[in-house]
Amino acid sequence: MIESTAFIARTAIVLGDVHLGKLANLWYHAVLRGDTERIVVGNETNIQDLSMVHADPGFPCLIGNRVTVGHRVILHGCTVEDACLIGMGSILLNGVRVGRGSVIGAGAVLVEGTVVPPGSLVLGIPGRVVREVDEIMHDRIDRSWRHYVAMADRHRRGQFLIHPPTDGNDAADSLLEQTEEMDS
Repeated sequence: MIESTAFIARTAIVLGDVHLGKLANLWYHAVLRGDTERIVVGNETNIQDLSMVHADPGFPCLIGNRVTVGHRVILHGCTVEDACLIGMGSILLNGVRVGRGSVIGAGAVLVEGTVVPPGSLVLGIPGRVVREVDEIMHDRIDRSWRHYVAMADRHRRGQFLIHPPTDGNDAADSLLEQTEEMDS
């Protein structure tokens, strides 16, 4: 089920057994492929551009509320609890469980079955807990999901012009049509 308030960018792909919560937002060229197991994305969670969410039989992908999933992340058969930030380019494999309020640093790789305690900062390959998340990071998590909920609303209302390909008159006509729609 996809909640009516969820935002799905026009180039994102959602297929199979996928639930998107209230005000969840899925960005450009992201893929949620629920063809082998279910995928659940919580309320006010964002899955940013070029990210891939998939699962294996017996390993659903469950993403909590108010989670930020950065650009080009791979989430595969894992669980991410509420209020986490998953940094750009991270990879989380089958059976990974990320505890509430944790931050996974950019480029980290969490191997199968890794369990991250709540409130942890994880860095590296393989990902290891390096310390607890401090107040500054908690504030960043909060600002991030709020920012993406606001951006999704702006995109939904057409505040950003999507430029067409520049392959001739059709492109110019398409641009003119979009501009006229924005003005009305």
